[in-house]
Amino acid sequence: MSVEVLVYYVIAIFVLTASPGPCVFLCITKSVTEGFSASIYTAMGSLTAIVGILTLSFTGLGVIISNSDFAFDLIKWVGAFYLIYLGLRALTSKESNFSVETQCQPNSSDAFSNFATGFMVGASNPKAILFFTALFPQFINLLESLLFQYIVFVSTFAIFEFLWLLTYAYLGLRSRHWLYSKGRAQKFNKLTGGIFISAGILLSSTSKEPA
Repeated sequence: MSVEVLVYYVIAIFVLTASPGPCVFLCITKSVTEGFSASIYTAMGSLTAIVGILTLSFTGLGVIISNSDFAFDLIKWVGAFYLIYLGLRALTSKESNFSVETQCQPNSSDAFSNFATGFMVGASNPKAILFFTALFPQFINLLESLLFQYIVFVSTFAIFEFLWLLTYAYLGLRSRHWLYSKGRAQKFNKLTGGIFISAGILLSSTSKEPA
């Protein structure tokens, strides 16, 4: 693998992972409402799902899935419904104020729940399969070790993705003092609820054909 190819890949992944999406907003929400440790488990779940998608794309299974209308629609609708569910849950929340008490350390069941939520959101976008299926062929050299390239590409992506998710979660945590003001929790829940519902609706309208 040449240095030039690696540099181009790093730039592409840096831009991709820095762009806010449902996983970012989920980590921010978890950080604000449940504490930074909750956002770590959520980020780990999201990262696990996306690395899984990345692996499928690298091995060629992503091509099979992306060419299957049934698989594409199944992932799309499950993901859309789950995002809308998260949005409705936030909109209907009775919590009107955040407090220090809500920033507790999650127990093992909370950790699993946060991981599972992150995994569901991370795995819910079939467009990720199409994107990675289109991305990897641009960088893979079939004359070199595929295992080595897989390790480099996946580890690079995982590091950037995890760091960006935690960066956004930390920025959300830093705003918690402002959010502790009376009535701010209600506004925050409405904002995040609207974002998740919009993301779900947007996801449900996606298709395999380029826009």
